[in-house]
Parts: sequence; C-alpha cells; structure tokens
Amino acid sequence: MTRVLQTYHARMQRALDHVDRHLDDQLDLETLSEVAAFSKFHFHRQFTAIFGLSVHRYIQLSRMKRASFRLAYREDQSVTEIAMDAGYSTPDAFARAFRKRFGQSPSSFRKSPDWEPWLTAFGPFITARNKLMQRVFNTTDVTIKEVPPIRVAIMEHRGPPATIGTTIQRFIRWRKAVGLVPRNSKTFNIFRCDPRTTKPSDYRLDLCVETERVFEAGNEDIASSTIPGGRCAVLRVVGHTDDLETAALYLYRDWLPQSGEEARDFPLYCQRIAFFPEVPEHEAVVDLFLPLR
Repeated sequence: MTRVLQTYHARMQRALDHVDRHLDDQLDLETLSEVAAFSKFHFHRQFTAIFGLSVHRYIQLSRMKRASFRLAYREDQSVTEIAMDAGYSTPDAFARAFRKRFGQSPSSFRKSPDWEPWLTAFGPFITARNKLMQRVFNTTDVTIKEVPPIRVAIMEHRGPPATIGTTIQRFIRWRKAVGLVPRNSKTFNIFRCDPRTTKPSDYRLDLCVETERVFEAGNEDIASSTIPGGRCAVLRVVGHTDDLETAALYLYRDWLPQSGEEARDFPLYCQRIAFFPEVPEHEAVVDLFLPLR
C-alpha cells in the first residue's frame, strides 16, 4: 500500500473511530467529513466506495452490533434501555428492526441467540472493518516476556466458530454465579485449533478465567487447569478484537521466521483486557501470546 493510500485510509479510520466513540450522539455526514478532513459534498460517496456501505447503514449496524452484544452478554441491562441506546424511540420500533434483520425478537435473542443469521447480516460490516482496512503490525509491536504459570478454570467450546457466542453466554453466567467477574479475575482464551484448517464440528476454543479455586467438570463443564509459564512473544491488539486472525498470521508468518525463535508446544492464547461493549470497539484490548522455547 502506498503512503498516500495509507494516509487516505487513516483519515477514513478516524471517521470510523468517531462513530465507535459517539454511538449515543447524533452522527451526521458533516461531522464525520470534518473528522476525516474530507469535503462534505463528496464524503458520502467516498465512504461508500471504500466500505461498500453508506454512512447511515454503517452507523445503524454499529449501533445494532452493540445492542446485540448487550442483549446476549449483559443481562443487567433491560431491552428498553438497550433499544434507547441503539437510537430507537420505542422498544417496539427496536424489536421490529431487530426481528427484520436477524429473524428473532430481542427477547428471544437474549434467551437463545441464533448466531448464524446474525453473522450473515453483519457480513458487509465485518468486511468493511476487517478486510478493507487491514491492520498492519511490525516487529516493534512484539515483545518477549517471561510469563508465570496461570491457574485457570476452563469452559471448552467445541463446534462451529459461528456458535461461540452461545458458549460465551454460558461462561459469563457461570462466572457471575461463582463471583469470578472480569473486574477481579483475568480472562483468557486458548486457541486449540486453526479455524482455517479445522472442520467446523471439530473446532475447539477454551474460555478461561484466572483463579486459584479448584473446579471439577460438572453440569457447567468447568475444569481446572494451568496455562504453563515460560517465554512468550506478546502482541497487543487494540480495537475490534472479535477476529484476531490478522494478528495471529503476523506472528506465525512474519515475526516468528524472522526472529530466530522457536514456538513451544502449547497453543496460541490471549488475555482479554478491555471488553466491548464495556468500552467502544476501537478501545477493546487483547494481548496475544505465542509461547516460545
């Protein structure tokens, strides 16, 4: 990518970050064009040409994604509160829009989300953020750290990646029930498989919470384990941390061959430090760990 094109995309990125930061405010073309330093007369067409979505549609989807996450993962927030935060004047208007887009009412989605239609509906949005605005990493983004062993309780997800959201729901409910909430217990994911080369039915991901308490597999399928200590290459990812594939590819394809290091016999894992929707998407933070010999 040329420097001129990088600068152009950086200006568009400022507009996207402004949307993330101001989802509760009135967002209009004039404001966003000023943020990106583009002419207000051309910004709409520029935005649509780059992202394949109109500005209005992008804002709608941003608000609906936050609303979806709050419905699925934040049971302390009412449907009415979530509807108002999504920019709808009444819960009924929100329910109609939600059902039209995802095939479920907000209450039904909260109880038992059907994630595959959700992912299909957000395909253009995901493409806009993750494919057209590729994140670029370099060697200065990676540090090598000596990491201590971490005692964790694990809930395993096994099955298609599209259904991980349902396992996350169960994990969050269990954590609340036993008092291991994120503000006092660190959150980790262990990536047991490469989703590109694993059959969806065989995909595995461990959802982990740091704790010294010992759990045996029971009704919630929780088991105690340890993330082993040792040297790790650590790559921090800031913003839109749903998909860490670009960061993982950088570590394996670019950083590792050039570093002279060898990977240790333990999977790639991450620590989730700041979570969406508690923070705007561009402020979500994940540390990705590649264990080294």
